[in-house]
Amino acid sequence: MITLFENYNQMSEYVASIVAEEITNNPNLRLGLPTGSTPIGMYKNLIQFDLDWSNVKTYNLDEYEGIGENHPQSYHTFMNKNLFLHVNLKKEFIHFPDKNLDTHLKQVGGLDLLILGIGHNGHIAFNEPGSSPTSATRRVKLTKETIIANSRFFGSEDEVPKWAFTMGLKTIRESKRIILIANGQDKWDIVNNCFNGDVTKDRPASVLQMHPNIEVFYAPQ
Repeated sequence: MITLFENYNQMSEYVASIVAEEITNNPNLRLGLPTGSTPIGMYKNLIQFDLDWSNVKTYNLDEYEGIGENHPQSYHTFMNKNLFLHVNLKKEFIHFPDKNLDTHLKQVGGLDLLILGIGHNGHIAFNEPGSSPTSATRRVKLTKETIIANSRFFGSEDEVPKWAFTMGLKTIRESKRIILIANGQDKWDIVNNCFNGDVTKDRPASVLQMHPNIEVFYAPQ
């Protein structure tokens, strides 16, 4: 189930080519997108393609609560910097999770393609260990572990938002196609355990084993 790549650049180029092909084949693609360090290479490659994004609809996995869209560490800012400002995507077609997201996705037919990263504890988006496989998009309290991990982007732990909105595991699993990407030797154990081990709420990503159309890509460096 896990496809191994020689390095991060090779994996990033390959995933970008998949997304580009999906947009070419379906100009109205409903595309789920992650933040974090892992997808940056994919975005760098993706903006090199001559693609028409004018009818693509994007849906981000999560966003902090309590900081504005223009805050330097908001996921809105991350996406603007790495993708949105480089393509002809319409602002009204950009979505971040809120209490209305699941209803909206049901009305439009769900996500066609979702790109995911994975945390060291197996979390996807802000679905931390213990999250229900049937969880909906919701407001969540961030764990101490996540706050500490994200504090490197802020001045201190105290500045990290304590709450966020996240797509739920049920929302994620309803995507037609899922690609999960991970890189670094420190991620191998969790990727291997999630996709070659037992399905358990202790490792939220493991529930994706049951998805009929998931690809897992891993690069050691």
